[in-house]
Amino acid sequence: MTALLSRSAEILKPTIASLLSLIALTLPTLAAEQVIIASTGGAYDQALKEAWFDPFTKATGIEVVTVVATNAEMRAKAAAMVKTGNVNWDLYLDGEIQAASKAHREVTEDLTEYCRQFAGRKDLSANACSAGGALLQSTATLLAYRTGKSGDPAPETWADMWDTEKFPGERAFPNFDDPWRVMAAALLADGVKRDELFPLDIDRALAKLDKIRPSISLWWKTGDQSVQGFRNGEYSLGQIWLTRAKAMQTEGLPIAWSYKASFLVGDRIALLKGAPHRDNALKLIAFWLNSPAAQAKACEVLSCTPPSRDAIALMSEEARLTMPQGDDVRDYVIVPDAEWINANAAMLLQRWNEWIR
Repeated sequence: MTALLSRSAEILKPTIASLLSLIALTLPTLAAEQVIIASTGGAYDQALKEAWFDPFTKATGIEVVTVVATNAEMRAKAAAMVKTGNVNWDLYLDGEIQAASKAHREVTEDLTEYCRQFAGRKDLSANACSAGGALLQSTATLLAYRTGKSGDPAPETWADMWDTEKFPGERAFPNFDDPWRVMAAALLADGVKRDELFPLDIDRALAKLDKIRPSISLWWKTGDQSVQGFRNGEYSLGQIWLTRAKAMQTEGLPIAWSYKASFLVGDRIALLKGAPHRDNALKLIAFWLNSPAAQAKACEVLSCTPPSRDAIALMSEEARLTMPQGDDVRDYVIVPDAEWINANAAMLLQRWNEWIR
């Protein structure tokens, strides 16, 4: 009898194993807690991962999943997801100018009530948290160049960018749905005074760009493309983000930049309407604003200005010196007219697309 039972058990083993496998496949799987954020990739994302995302995951157990896209792709994708009701991102990074636009407000959640918890924080800048999102960092779009031998003249202004005889080599400019900064550089190179820059004279800007167009070898769409182009020697002078220039300098690449040719810009962390992991997304934003150490670590690498003054105090003296200083902001760095840019965004993009083709 015992032998018979033992024999029956041996026969049933494969059947039981198959049944257990089938049950396992049909049971619901508990997905790990996560939050999905879209950014522009490369060295920028790596700095955020090490300073912000990884410490957040360690503290909360919530995995941060990043999606890489160009700025134009992020805006278009965000609008499409909200329109169709099929939202699979939680957060995305948008420029501070765009974050004040009507188009941005239509696809993102108003964070005014959420931001009240940070209102009493003396270390945070007044605009650290607003309806359009939380401030990630402030930085500059500026003239960066490949350094040469000691004593060689260095380009400092947008007029130098256009001087291909004194400063030979290929050029790089951004080409995405935000062309004001290229047009503004052209106007400054053409002699327009800083305090008379806005409203932009589009015809004059494009005429000036015609003169340098044969020397432009790279029209970059993402910060990572500007980095790869510099690494590969595709250009000697370029209009790029300071965060990318600083990351390349940290790598040891021969790059420098000039605040005499720069525009003050920044990124905001925006929450999409209908975000699938909304609570986790709000926790990730709060972790950033409440963590001067995370801000300092990221901006140490990227040479950005964090929203918390306490974070600035944690940064090295060397890193603080690479940030725009008071004299730079007063004398050279241009604060763009966000209201005019947003009001004329469609016209600017249309004129730009007609020219760039």
